Amino acid sequence: MELTVALPWAIFGAITVGVWAFANAFTKEDSRASQRLEELRNPSTRKKKETDKGFKNVLIQAFPVMAKALGSKSEFEQNELRVRLANAGYNHENALQIYLAVKVALLAAGALLGTAYGVFVYGLTRNLYLSIALVGGVSFYLPELVLRMMASSRKQKVFRSLPDALDLLVICVEAGLGLDAGLRRIGDELLGSHPELCQDIALCNIQVQMGRARREVLRDFGIRTGVDDVKALAAILIQAERFGSSIGQALRVQSDAMRVKRRQLAEEKAQKSAVQLLFPMVLFIFPGIFVVLVGPAAIKMMAIL
Repeated sequence: MELTVALPWAIFGAITVGVWAFANAFTKEDSRASQRLEELRNPSTRKKKETDKGFKNVLIQAFPVMAKALGSKSEFEQNELRVRLANAGYNHENALQIYLAVKVALLAAGALLGTAYGVFVYGLTRNLYLSIALVGGVSFYLPELVLRMMASSRKQKVFRSLPDALDLLVICVEAGLGLDAGLRRIGDELLGSHPELCQDIALCNIQVQMGRARREVLRDFGIRTGVDDVKALAAILIQAERFGSSIGQALRVQSDAMRVKRRQLAEEKAQKSAVQLLFPMVLFIFPGIFVVLVGPAAIKMMAIL
């Protein structure tokens, strides 16, 4: 088989395997009880599960090897990347290795795709190297762009869900519940409407139950979300616990401050709307009005002249 025929199929297979591995690595598995029930209902799924598990283990073992190509980062850069992955919602211990492995895989796939495109379009010329560098570079930085978009979207969702969670926490604390019980109540009540924030709160509850200091858990909670308001809330709770002041009063002050901030942000967006509407009006509305008003006069002038 000629290279020009086999190369596109090889590139397609590599990209398909990479996308499937990336999606399979970040998908959540079912609970053990549901898996056992499924095995009892359909025994053939056990063999399929063993085969998939074996292939998944091979991929998990291959991720660190692939990540070594980009693993020469300093400890500060690795911690920064872990924080960015946590801001996007990936708190798994192997998230860093998987992310670096995906970048390496996409770089290789992009290089192959650029080679195929360059051979078909430019042939064996200097433009072939330009095509390889361009497609490979875009493929290499594509996960970075996706990670930033996911982190930004998640921060926005957490910021929007924080007032509801804070109001519920104030009600729980003033009703006599402790901080841990209030956080568990938030995780149960708001899971359907605000899953992103509830996942972080559930992780905080698990860490506290495992024996970590609440001060460290709250600090990591603020860093993990990446939202300034959450960091301020964590700092207030840490300060209230350290000095023994009332947590309910501190939460009430923070809730009032957030309401003022959100009102100011709404007023700012309202003031910007007049300027932002100017460009659509000039591009889409004014030409139609101009045609309606000036069109008949222009037609009469053309008939007279």
